[in-house]
Amino acid sequence: MARGSFREQVLKVREDAIVSAVNRLLAEKGFDLMTVDEVAADVGIAKASLYKHFPSKEALAAAAMVRVLQRTAAVIDQQPADRSAFEKIEAVTRWALEVQLAGEMPTLPSQNSTLRAELMGSKAYIDLLMQVSDQLGAWIQQAQADGAIDPGLPAEVVLYTVFARACDPVPGFLKAAGQLDDKQIVDLVLRTCFGGLRTR
Repeated sequence: MARGSFREQVLKVREDAIVSAVNRLLAEKGFDLMTVDEVAADVGIAKASLYKHFPSKEALAAAAMVRVLQRTAAVIDQQPADRSAFEKIEAVTRWALEVQLAGEMPTLPSQNSTLRAELMGSKAYIDLLMQVSDQLGAWIQQAQADGAIDPGLPAEVVLYTVFARACDPVPGFLKAAGQLDDKQIVDLVLRTCFGGLRTR
């Protein structure tokens, strides 16, 4: 019994290492350029061993997305109750931008039918996506009721705008330019996201 438990622990540690490698490679290269060979080499295992854990490149990407959504759900749960709905949305968006700048946000193509099918077939992914979307959606509606977000905007447009910050190319461009530090970049992107570009 203990032996099986130890084996399960070893497999879990290996899977965690694989998902971490996938997450980093997706953030660096994106889905199309990442290869299964690179993932296996990064973890230090044979490709055949990797396939025992994840049967395809798409399954690897789905596991990375589940991990990101788990982290997102945890950040949402940690928001202090005394913060306004708008402050909570802004804090989660700030976190997503910081994760992206740290090179820990996987980048997936929006138009890949095989990957989309894998994600839609993952119960863990769908459940977490719905959990995160529902909570952010509730905060968006409250922020609109509070007058902090334009109530004329459909809530789903605001939700997709918030989600888009996790894969926004602007932070990467600004970082590559080397003129701003990460905090300045996050502050400026948040300012344009939530405040717009017009002079008030």
